[in-house]
Amino acid sequence: MCKLKKVLRAAAGVSMGPNAPRGVVRISGPLDNVPATFFVLPDYSNPAKRLADAVSADQDGGCVGESYPKFLPALARMNRRYHSSLTWSQMKTSHNLESLLLVALLYSITIYPILADEPKQGDTKTLDLGKNVSLELVYIPPGKFMMGSTAAEKKWATGIEGGAQPGTDRERYEGEPRPMRVSNGFWMGRTEVTRGQFQRFVEQSGYVTDAEKPGGVTQVFEHKWNRYSVGTKTVYPWKSVADKSWRDPDFGIPMKDNYPVVCISYQDMKAFCRWLTEKEHRAGRLAKKLEIRLPTEAEWAYACRGGSQTSHYFWWGNNLIEGKGRFNISAVDFLPGRDTIWPLANAPWSDGFAFLSPVDHYGKKGRNGFGLADMCGGVWEFVLDHFDPKGGHEEVYYQDNDLLSVSRPVCRGGNYFDVPGNARCAVRLGIASVSYSDSRDGFRICLGIPRKTSTVDRTK
Repeated sequence: MCKLKKVLRAAAGVSMGPNAPRGVVRISGPLDNVPATFFVLPDYSNPAKRLADAVSADQDGGCVGESYPKFLPALARMNRRYHSSLTWSQMKTSHNLESLLLVALLYSITIYPILADEPKQGDTKTLDLGKNVSLELVYIPPGKFMMGSTAAEKKWATGIEGGAQPGTDRERYEGEPRPMRVSNGFWMGRTEVTRGQFQRFVEQSGYVTDAEKPGGVTQVFEHKWNRYSVGTKTVYPWKSVADKSWRDPDFGIPMKDNYPVVCISYQDMKAFCRWLTEKEHRAGRLAKKLEIRLPTEAEWAYACRGGSQTSHYFWWGNNLIEGKGRFNISAVDFLPGRDTIWPLANAPWSDGFAFLSPVDHYGKKGRNGFGLADMCGGVWEFVLDHFDPKGGHEEVYYQDNDLLSVSRPVCRGGNYFDVPGNARCAVRLGIASVSYSDSRDGFRICLGIPRKTSTVDRTK
């Protein structure tokens, strides 16, 4: 049974102690785009929360079940805007009291649809991109996590099993473990954006990626490469070319629509997010106060750990062997057309793919505590922030705070080519520029409150 009497008692000031409120604000208007009539008791230290806490129900009653933090800022703003001069003695008259009780009743009824939509961890939503192509999002609630890596983790990363090159600055970029908090819930793509999803964007918008523009280039695998060391010279298996792009990243294997899209830049990723935001706004499926964008570095790092507040190497823990059947990194898989594998440290199993694997290929075993797939390995995932070599930040980090500028984006999580030590939760690198693209780099989207950045191309 819905305990509406408690609401009415709160409205009438009954059993509130000797300090009864001097006034009551009655407001009729939209709240989160839903028509609502409600009241605020302005003389309490937190009147909006006092009101929300006064409302309770069981599941069968169909009334409000708990405090509702989502609408508290809106109530507070309306309280300041519409403050009433109605006195306590006036409020206690039969006419005003009757009106106020009606307001309480209307409030309890009209606010319920909003409460029913409040997401919780594990909730999903699907965005329809047309032509039977969709994109699934998973809700991530606010929470705490550890940014960075311990000295022991850094040592393991450059050791025999981790296989990362010792003596570089890469591990220092991670910083020491430090607690952080993501204060606002958000939705994140269950997987990286796929080639098929990106193709729908290009088909509908006519967009041309940075690599496809006149003078554009992208980094791809050098098929003539066969070893790292030639005498004293180190030779890397990547080259910059002008005739390849996301359409054909030159892997030498058939491309599939369920592979992560690669060879796209930070600017291309932001363009995809703007297109999808505008598409959802026009369709009325996305509130104007929300946007689809890249995740902040803190959001990504929090999401990668899957809800854990411990600084583990991987989202499942510290044991590499437990990663079998969970992620795609450098492992015991022949390169296309060869009988050799990547010649550095490898995961001691075959994951079936020398290059890309389909997104969510490993199913539930490859998803972390938040239900996100492929957070380690697969492809590098870009985030919104500018790269700070000292480590990631809780708030968006800019090159210039006044301009909100980013010229060197951050990528996280490692890729299919990486040794185990370079595909951990804490791994982060700075990208050359906002127009740079590579066949190891991709992204996943975030749906949340707007985070503004302006791009500055370091190559121009």
